[in-house]
Amino acid sequence: MTRVTKHHLFWPVACLIALIALNTAVRPRFIKVTLREGELYGAPIDILRQSAPLMLVALGMTLVIATRGIDLSVGAVMAISGAVTLTIIDGSGSSGSLGTVLMAMAAGVGLSLLLGVWNGFLVAVAKIQPIIATLVLMLAGRGVALLITGGFITTVVSPPLKYFASGYLFWVPFAFIIAVVAIVVVALVERRTALGVLTEAVGINPEASRLAGVRSRGIIFTAYVASAGLAGVAGIIYSSNIMAADANAAGELIELYAILAVVLGGTSLLGGKFSIAGTVIGVLIIQTLQSTILFLGVPSAEAPVFFAAVVILVVLIQAPRVHRVAGSLVRRGRARETGSQVEKAKVAA
Repeated sequence: MTRVTKHHLFWPVACLIALIALNTAVRPRFIKVTLREGELYGAPIDILRQSAPLMLVALGMTLVIATRGIDLSVGAVMAISGAVTLTIIDGSGSSGSLGTVLMAMAAGVGLSLLLGVWNGFLVAVAKIQPIIATLVLMLAGRGVALLITGGFITTVVSPPLKYFASGYLFWVPFAFIIAVVAIVVVALVERRTALGVLTEAVGINPEASRLAGVRSRGIIFTAYVASAGLAGVAGIIYSSNIMAADANAAGELIELYAILAVVLGGTSLLGGKFSIAGTVIGVLIIQTLQSTILFLGVPSAEAPVFFAAVVILVVLIQAPRVHRVAGSLVRRGRARETGSQVEKAKVAA
């Protein structure tokens, strides 16, 4: 039992189960999943589908944080990717063509990768602090997206594009499948090759890893490119969901939610050791919490306060210092109980 409670995923999983149990207790139909016309429906399925964009962004953020970095530009990259994709589809004259949609998506993701190259160059080559380097794109990116869309919200009618956010494949939402594929690819690359160990080495001590022959510059550069590429895909899913390119709303504050998901999953902001599984659970905690706010009918004005209060509670539950204090209190209680029993035995004798 002790080994289970000491596992780094125990408390994140416990918090997620507690949130699901709370929702189920308030509304029993929360946990209900039904199969209609070959498609699964229900609150758990909605959570999985809606978590796809944040899942992709959080995966990239995990890689960046593992190298002691931070990427504040992911929201702006999402806006640019969606703007490019929908502008191309809107101007093509064949918005219903799968080929046109795929070409537009490739352009959106391609531009996102270039933005990742820019971030990687500033951080890995120019040695600019990550928070400053990515803040530049965070501030300028939405302006670029507005320039692409001409300052308007671009809307399209395109069934192939709609499928990416609302379609189903093998009974589950296609957007969730995209997220699962990304999780598997990142996990295989980072945990089945030496890249994961090298990334942690760079995050723990960049200078020591450089002296040991690790090419830290290339690893950091790759992390920012991967982060931007995943954010680009997330931007397309977001735009596909609303069938519009909204430069101001796309990816708003998602960088903060992604950082929060990474931390909730047990990855330290100081870099080094990271957990892909922990990030996945952290994203599910955030998405379940947002659904909880809706299910409980919390007023929109009070929702941020409720969200922050629950997040603080979740973080405190996972804090090692809190565990030590709780363990100390339990041991003291047991010691007093044992002492009391000994005294009673002496009196009886």
